[in-house]
Amino acid sequence: MKKIISGLTFLILFICTSCNDGFLDKSPVTGLTEENAFTSYDNFKSFMWPCYEMFTNNTLATAITAVGQDGFYRGDIWAGYMEKKQESGYNTYAYQTVASVATGNGWDFKTYIRRINIMLSRIDSSRMTDSEKNHWRAVGYFFHSFWYMELINRFGDVPWVDKPLNESSAEIYGPRESRDVVAAKVLERLKWAEENIGDFESRDGSNTINVHCVRAALSRFTLREGTWRKYHELSNADTYLNECTRVSKVLMNDFPTLFKGAGVDANQPAAGYGQMWNTDDLADVPGVILYKEYTSAYAGNQCYIEHTSSHHVEMNQNTVDLYLMKNGKPIMNEESNYHGSQDIYAVFRDRDPRLYQVVIPPYKVVANGANKPAGNPNATWGYTDNPAHREYIDLLGANESCSNPGVGMKRLPGQNWSASLVPEIPRLGTGAFVTCRSGYYVWKNWNNWETNFNNGARNTADKPIFKIEEVLLNYAEAMFETSKFTQSVADETINKLRERVDIEGMTVADINADFDPNRGYYYPQGNTNGVQVDPILWEIRRERIIELMGEGFGFDDIRRWRMAPWFLNKTATGFWANKEYATAQNMTLYNPETGFSDGKNGNMTEGYLFLFNNPVKEGKGWLDKYYLYQVPTTELILNPELEQNPGW
Repeated sequence: MKKIISGLTFLILFICTSCNDGFLDKSPVTGLTEENAFTSYDNFKSFMWPCYEMFTNNTLATAITAVGQDGFYRGDIWAGYMEKKQESGYNTYAYQTVASVATGNGWDFKTYIRRINIMLSRIDSSRMTDSEKNHWRAVGYFFHSFWYMELINRFGDVPWVDKPLNESSAEIYGPRESRDVVAAKVLERLKWAEENIGDFESRDGSNTINVHCVRAALSRFTLREGTWRKYHELSNADTYLNECTRVSKVLMNDFPTLFKGAGVDANQPAAGYGQMWNTDDLADVPGVILYKEYTSAYAGNQCYIEHTSSHHVEMNQNTVDLYLMKNGKPIMNEESNYHGSQDIYAVFRDRDPRLYQVVIPPYKVVANGANKPAGNPNATWGYTDNPAHREYIDLLGANESCSNPGVGMKRLPGQNWSASLVPEIPRLGTGAFVTCRSGYYVWKNWNNWETNFNNGARNTADKPIFKIEEVLLNYAEAMFETSKFTQSVADETINKLRERVDIEGMTVADINADFDPNRGYYYPQGNTNGVQVDPILWEIRRERIIELMGEGFGFDDIRRWRMAPWFLNKTATGFWANKEYATAQNMTLYNPETGFSDGKNGNMTEGYLFLFNNPVKEGKGWLDKYYLYQVPTTELILNPELEQNPGW
């Protein structure tokens, strides 16, 4: 992605480019007007640069944000996959603390939509060739549709704005257009863009919007819209699901190779999965369709945050339990060979290695100990006398230097931004660096090679925006929803992802009601008891949850599946511990058999660390109104034709 051009630079660019062949223009070349600002191909290119900010806009849960403690974990926090580590970090949707909003909330038709519509309105009068005009119309349709995908996803019915508006435009005070109409227009525009976007990389630059990006957006939108329609009992679901299978298959053919890792970490478990978020340059990484580029001049701070006390994202035991064993079986399956939950080292043993790339595995070392790692007598740490403490150090690789910057991706033991040693994990707490309450500290963007320093960072790892892994999952899910999922489909999608991380593939014939007794429930309209998800569909969804963990898709997914109560209306716990340990850490235990916390003075001898109570027991829990967002109250006051979403 190109850097965003500032307003002043944009003005200078327009003035300079409008001077080309200026003697032919009747408009004064000394003043910037719509007549001389939209003439050449480069004019349109410059004008559209700010639309790339869409991918980092904090309104989107999947945004690649450069700053902030949550970053793009927020969508997975809202989904209940993760939470904030503070005692006040309970889920805002589970505990019904979602605040009413007067403005914002993503109800935005000005920032991007107006810019795009201005550009589209000037294409026909420009000097560009027909192919150039089609290209920029296609790019405009892409960005317009990408933002409308979010508007539909949040609000359902929304106004349709496809031309520049001013204060006297009647559309400003019009009603919301039905979801059916708006979604159909988004689909139409994306398909038009797919057919008409040009191959202008030599002029637009690499890593810009092209036909693959359009198809990736189509794949995402049509799966989201099709499944929303199916599970929210709207019509026409198959139109979108069939389109998802078509366009996803085209992309799968164009991007047949998955990234398995490179460099010093190539042999690390799930190396390619982890390096996708911790690679200096994604330009030549297989399967990457579009990415956010960071450089020393335009650095991020995702890695820095995860090395500090500011990072407050942790995973809970419920989500850890979703990860399969390396043999491809859920932990409750009779053939899983699960090593048990009552020892955190056993919890991680022989699990899907993507878990190690998202959550720090347990270990313990001695600061300046005598038993230093082989080949580095100057290391700042040594092994303990207990061989179990080095199990995952040996698996991921030893962080021998503990320097800043160091070498490689996720090495153990950990360190903070200044290379101060993290002597053990789990490391409970809410204040010190690399601490959390659940024991499952999230570190997806953590690596050792990026430069970090106090109150700043020089993080240059690129971040993917569109990648083929998501498309594979879209295709698998859409094929099931259209009754076309077979072993062959599993092999070209889910099993391709699993082969990359070295776990057993899915055998469709083996999946029945007993495959995972704890599979989730969805909640059709008016059904408070829920319906258990089809066993095969649950495994497809599980694969999506795990593969895209920490990328912000969670909240959108559990809403379109109508599964929010299953994920959110439950007790959040950490790892299993004994009473002495929990008391020393100022925490209490939870008894899964009785469903109650033991309290600090209770008589339990061991149990799961208690984080947050089941919200239903607190008289709270997920509300159906949360499936759609609130229309800001100010918008309702300004436009009496607007109607509020149900329940708000």
